[in-house]
Amino acid sequence: MAHRSRAATVAAGILSSRMLGFVRERAVAHYLGVTGFTDALTTAFRGPNLLQVLLGEQTLSAAFIPVYSQLLEEGRKEEAGRFAGAVFGLLLAAAATLSLAGVLLARPLVAILAAGYLKDAAAVAAGEATVDRYELAVLAVRWVFPMMAFLVLSAWALGVLNSHRRFFWPYFSPVLWNASIIAALVLAAGGLGAPWCDPEAADHGFQVCLLIAACIGALVGGILQFAVQLPLVFRLMKGFRFSFSTRVVGVRRALAAFGPAVAGRGVVQLSLYLDQFLASLAAVGAVSAIRWGSFLYALPISLFGMSIAASELPAMSRLERGGGELPRRVEVSLRRMAFLVLPSAVGYVFLGFLLVGAIYRTGEFTLEDNWLIYLVLAAYSLGLPASTASRLLQNLFFALGDTRTPARIAAQRVVLSGGLGAFLMFWLDAYAVGELVPLEGPVRGLFLGAVGLALGSAAGSWLEILRLRQALSKPVPEFRLPVRALLPMLGLAFGSLVPACLLWKFLPSLPVVATALLVVGTFAAAYLLLSVALGLPEAKEWLEGLRRRLRR
Repeated sequence: MAHRSRAATVAAGILSSRMLGFVRERAVAHYLGVTGFTDALTTAFRGPNLLQVLLGEQTLSAAFIPVYSQLLEEGRKEEAGRFAGAVFGLLLAAAATLSLAGVLLARPLVAILAAGYLKDAAAVAAGEATVDRYELAVLAVRWVFPMMAFLVLSAWALGVLNSHRRFFWPYFSPVLWNASIIAALVLAAGGLGAPWCDPEAADHGFQVCLLIAACIGALVGGILQFAVQLPLVFRLMKGFRFSFSTRVVGVRRALAAFGPAVAGRGVVQLSLYLDQFLASLAAVGAVSAIRWGSFLYALPISLFGMSIAASELPAMSRLERGGGELPRRVEVSLRRMAFLVLPSAVGYVFLGFLLVGAIYRTGEFTLEDNWLIYLVLAAYSLGLPASTASRLLQNLFFALGDTRTPARIAAQRVVLSGGLGAFLMFWLDAYAVGELVPLEGPVRGLFLGAVGLALGSAAGSWLEILRLRQALSKPVPEFRLPVRALLPMLGLAFGSLVPACLLWKFLPSLPVVATALLVVGTFAAAYLLLSVALGLPEAKEWLEGLRRRLRR
């Protein structure tokens, strides 16, 4: 029961952050829409986010948490503190150096991340485009890149707190990052940035102001996200001593795992970079479409995948691979994930248009934008169950001390998703959204290339989960994917669409937010009721957990 409570705590923290993340993305959609400004903002965040992930949470999960948790388990708290201090020093040095390099090398960095932007200056001069995304992205990168250092150090704090089984605050702290961006946008748009932020400014001056405001808000939010965790970190940790030494107990072992883990995360980030790079070669708006589609797609992964995987890693690191306890624990966790992820995927594919409209449809975000983001989301969602389960199986390898196998398999995923995604992107980019669905109101002339990238990503996710399962047959031969237990959940998810779609068809005309709440709420309620009626143990467990939290 304790591990379920920990997963729920992680999920609560992530949910808080993600809910404010919805507000953040709605604010960006309201003020900028699916335009070149959002393309530039998305690209500016890609570099820092890439390095944050390489040096941050997932890599530390593989290298830092197993060593630190083992030292704590053995009662060597002073040594654990010195180990944490040395890792902090090494991360600080690396993150600070990379942050400075990002500011100084903003131009070549943007050229690498989004080569398609290099043609914008000529397009603007010829009257074929209205904004130069390359210059906008360079400006934004110089403001936002220092944020990366603070987010990496925030991941170090998360690793310490997770090892001490304190899960809520590390996953709640990104709320401050989201809130800072929202506040910066609202204040700038509200005129408090005047005379710089003038809504009547020529040459898109107002939108440029909002772009920079979002970047400054992100930098301030990164500082807050790190700083707010420090009091609890230093209250729990004993023997902390700041250093850059690699001779401290555990550091060399962590570094040995760190290299392959960085390589593995680098391969995953390469996949995201390829999506970004290829989207920059497609029509304007493709980068923004990937941004907003992947944001919704990542929500179930964060809530139901990362929450369970993160809470299980310290426990799995303490278990021996021999015997049946480890594979049983993983199989149970996979069923718990699937109980919520499978209906999420089905809901996204069939009800996603409503969800996208309810969250983003405001201000500059049009019906055409709504359709494009929905199609991208639906394509991504075809791989959602596999992508979520992969998080847990990767952590199982980390707990076994193997960081190389997930890296090798991730590389195979990138090859498939990148190659297939590029082919589908160039094929679909010849078709406009308006050729697929009837449109009312303003039309930007958006194209479907981003949908092809999402389909390639979904195919890569299924390759990854199948290869991970195959690779586990040697170290954990008792492990099986619980496919038979998942089929009833999938059937119930499709069955729950019936009352939801009927309600959608016969509802009177309502605001899109109200319609989405009623239809999606009906779908979720039907799924839960059917699951309880058929006696699914995961449904019973979920309800028991809900009752316990309501009693507190």
